[in-house]
Amino acid sequence: MKTHVLTLLILLTTLSCSSEVKKQPIIPKPNTTEEMEQEQDRLKYLALGDSYTIGQSVNITLRFPAQIADSLEKRGYLMEAPEIIAVTGWTTSDLKAGIKAANPRGPYDLVSLLIGVNNQYRGMDINIYRTEFSELINQSIQFAGNDRSRVIVLSIPDWGVTPFASGRDREKIAGEIDQYNAINKEITLSKGITWIDVTGISRLADKDATLIAGDRLHPSGKMYTEWVRLALPEIVRILEEEK
Repeated sequence: MKTHVLTLLILLTTLSCSSEVKKQPIIPKPNTTEEMEQEQDRLKYLALGDSYTIGQSVNITLRFPAQIADSLEKRGYLMEAPEIIAVTGWTTSDLKAGIKAANPRGPYDLVSLLIGVNNQYRGMDINIYRTEFSELINQSIQFAGNDRSRVIVLSIPDWGVTPFASGRDREKIAGEIDQYNAINKEITLSKGITWIDVTGISRLADKDATLIAGDRLHPSGKMYTEWVRLALPEIVRILEEEK
């Protein structure tokens, strides 16, 4: 009888200890030094613009800022998700207000700027564009930690070749887009900043409908891919020079 009681006590004690062990909290394993360094080394990318930057009418993964980040990841760069300040229909004035409201916190490893088509579309005074584009360039440099080599400017695409522009004066649109691009190129290069000409690619849509999104106006993901192919060597050069 005593043997049975002793056996029962041992069994209960074992079960109790087992239960206590199971109730112990799980403490997450701390990040290794390598993991912490990787988090700190992730590159920050700020994209400023309008519908072309937000990727109107395409999947968010096909926006050109998203494609840039993805392409850099595939080349071994650790990237944070791009921070985008852009809304369809924005002019330079709207972008300035949008930046003020968003209050982005730099410094960023890369800043891109593409703005102006809505100034042209609304028939605004081109001198307003000259003034405000220059101000936006200066802000972009500040966001890049005052390192102008980290900033890129993309030229304004020519929407005059799209089906949306049917019945409009396409030559007039093209001429005005060229005038706006002459201004942003002049200001960009005068500040020692990289200027990427995507306007030529946009005009290929005149013969290739696959370069236009379903809304018959904005670039398709395929066109954005062509932009990225053009810009990526310059971006990689910028990042390599920072090492």
